[in-house]
Amino acid sequence: MSEPTRIKLDRTVCDGFGICARHAPKYFSLDDWDYASLIGDGTVAEEDHDDVMRALFDCPVHAIVELRSTATGSEADAPRSASL
Repeated sequence: MSEPTRIKLDRTVCDGFGICARHAPKYFSLDDWDYASLIGDGTVAEEDHDDVMRALFDCPVHAIVELRSTATGSEADAPRSASL
């Protein structure tokens, strides 16, 4: 069994387009100015993987990144070319 997908959102980069919340509303909420917040701890359920990856790839300012576990067990940002 593979590790679950994990993501993080950099709110300082978010420009309030709201695309993430349209693609994956279980993982992103929008404030009154349409800036995104991550719902939960960033762990993505297998059945939601495609929706969350679509949100990641469609973010025009690249505020969402996929985290990958390293050999030491720590997490690192994955390149944006991660598989969809």
